[in-house]
Amino acid sequence: MSERESMEVDVVIVGAGPAGLSTACRLLQLAQEAKQELMVCVVEKGSEVGAHILSGAVFEPTALNELFPDWKERNAPLNTPVTGDDIYLMRSEEKAIKTPHFVVRKTMHNEGNYIISLGNLCRWLSEQAIEMGAEVYPGFAAAEILYNDDGSVKGVATGDMGVAEDGSHKDSYQPGFEFHAKYTIFAEGCRGHLGKELLQKFELDKDAEPQHYGIGVKELWDIDPDKHQQGLVIHSAGWPLSESGSAGGGFLYHLENNQIVVGLIVDLSYSNPHVSPFDEFQRFKHNTAIKQYLEGGKRVAYGARAISKGGLNSLPKMTFPGGLLVGCDAGTLNFAKIKGSHTAMKSGMLAAEAVFEAIKGGSAGGDELTAFADTFKASSVYDELYRSRNFGAAMHKYGTYIGGAFNFIDQNIFGGKIPINLSDPKPDHAALKPAADCKKINYPKPDGAISFDKLSSVFLSNTNHEEDQPCHLKLADPDLPLGQNLSLYDEPAQRYCPAGVYEIIEENGARKFQINSQNCVHCKTCDIKDPAQNITWVVPEGAGGPNYPNM
Repeated sequence: MSERESMEVDVVIVGAGPAGLSTACRLLQLAQEAKQELMVCVVEKGSEVGAHILSGAVFEPTALNELFPDWKERNAPLNTPVTGDDIYLMRSEEKAIKTPHFVVRKTMHNEGNYIISLGNLCRWLSEQAIEMGAEVYPGFAAAEILYNDDGSVKGVATGDMGVAEDGSHKDSYQPGFEFHAKYTIFAEGCRGHLGKELLQKFELDKDAEPQHYGIGVKELWDIDPDKHQQGLVIHSAGWPLSESGSAGGGFLYHLENNQIVVGLIVDLSYSNPHVSPFDEFQRFKHNTAIKQYLEGGKRVAYGARAISKGGLNSLPKMTFPGGLLVGCDAGTLNFAKIKGSHTAMKSGMLAAEAVFEAIKGGSAGGDELTAFADTFKASSVYDELYRSRNFGAAMHKYGTYIGGAFNFIDQNIFGGKIPINLSDPKPDHAALKPAADCKKINYPKPDGAISFDKLSSVFLSNTNHEEDQPCHLKLADPDLPLGQNLSLYDEPAQRYCPAGVYEIIEENGARKFQINSQNCVHCKTCDIKDPAQNITWVVPEGAGGPNYPNM
C-alpha cells in the first residue's frame, strides 16, 4: 500500500464556505499587515468552490463590510438590494393573507440587505483568498482528523481515491493526502461529519442543549419578465405545513436577470413520520401567492441542505486543543433572522484573529485557544444569538401562533432581551410519533409545470458520484430500517430524504432497504432525523455530490 504524502502548513481550513473562506481572508490580511509569512490551505469537498453551497439567500453585509470595506470596488456579487418585504400567512392552497408590516417582528425586516447567490459569493471570496496567497483545493474531501500523541488535533487527511465498493483498490487508486497544521479550523457547514466527531471526542456540547435543525429545499427559476420584481423578498408561514402540525416557512426572492429563488424550510422537529419535506415544498408552490410568479416560467436548478437553527442555547464550546469549530459547523445561524452567512463569516474572522495572535506569539500549535471564548462573547455574533435565544424554543413549545406572538413581543418590545430563558431539550430525531398514531398524507402527483418529482429534481442538482465506491451512508444496524423503523415509523427515510436516496423495494418476493447513494445531495437530513440515529453520513470520494450553479 502506498503511504500517504503530507504537507506542513500553518493553518488548514476544512470547507470553502463563507466561514472557512472568511477565516482564510482574515488570516492573510493580518499576516500582510504584520509582514509575516503564513501558509494557509483550504480543502473543499465540492468539485469547485460553491458547488455544494446552498442558501436562500438574503444576505446581511455587516461582516463583509468589515472584512472587505471596498467590496463594491472589488466587484463582490451583491447585485440586488432588497426593495420590499412581503410576509404572508397561508391558510390553504387558495388563501394567503399579507401580514401588515407593523405586526412583523423586527428581525424579518431586510432593509440594507441583498438577495444573492451564496455560491457565487463564496467563489468571489475564494478569489480574494487566493490573491492574498491562500492555497485552495477543491475536490479534496477531508475524511479523517489527525491527532498528535497528546490527543490534540494535528490536521486532516483527505479520503483515498479509486477505492471500489468492495474496498479493493482500482487501477486509479491514490492514497489520501495529509495536511499537518499548527491549527485546524473546521468550517464544514451544518452537521459537518468531522465536527460531529470533535463534539463527541472533546465533549464540546456537554453544557449545551441539543442542536436543532431544519431542511431547506430550494429551486431557481427563470420567470416571465412581466412578473419579475427585482429586489422583492417574500416569506410565508402556515400552509401546507400547518396541516400536519409541522413548523417552518416558505420564501421567494427576486434576483437579477428575471430569476427568482423559491424554497421551503421544514423544521426537523416534526412529529408525523408521514411528512415528506420535498413534497410539502411541491405543494407550497401551488399557493396562489407563489404560483402567480412561477406560471409560464422554467425551473433551472434544484437543491436541498440542512440548517443548524438551535442558536445560542445549542452552541457548543468552539475551541479544542489544536483548532476551532466555526460557522454552521458550530451552529452560529440566527434563525430569528433566517440568516447565517454573516454570523458564519464573523465567527471565522474571530477565529482567524485568535489563531494569528497565537502564531505571531511563537506558538507551535496544538494548544487550546481559550481566549477565543471571551472574544466571541464580546462580539456582535454573540449579541445577535443572545437576542434570538428563545426564538426556536418558543415555536417548539407554544406552536406557530402563540410562539409567534411571544417572539414578536420578545423582538419588537424587549429587543430580544426579555428576562426569560426558554429551554428546548428534545433532539429532533426523538420527536417522531408512531406512524399508526399519525394521519397519513397522500401527496398529489406533480403536474410537471409547477410541481415535480424527486428524480427530475436531483437531475437538476447536477449530482454525480463515482458509482463503484464504498457507500458514504453508513448503517450502524443494517436490519433496523426493515425492523423497528419500518414497524414503528413506516421507515421515514423514504420521505425525509429530498433526493430519493432511501427506498424499500421488493426483490425476489422479499423487502429490501435500498440506498441510492449516487442521488445524495449532501443535505445531511438522514444523519439528523433518523429516529434511531442509525445513519452516519461520511464524505464520499472527493468532488462527488451536487454541482450547484448560481445557488
